[in-house]
Amino acid sequence: MFGLFKKKTEIEKLQEQYQKLMKEAFDLSKINRSASDEKYAEADKIQKKIESLAN
Repeated sequence: MFGLFKKKTEIEKLQEQYQKLMKEAFDLSKINRSASDEKYAEADKIQKKIESLAN
């Protein structure tokens, strides 16, 4: 209840975006492998941003 109006940190936003891209990449891996690889590459860039912000 008290966390209702809590703002998300930059890392939390990036983690949500990363999870979304990984799910999309997995779904695409069954249909279009090259599109899936592109999504994985985008997710990797976001993961590197998360790591740089965490350090």
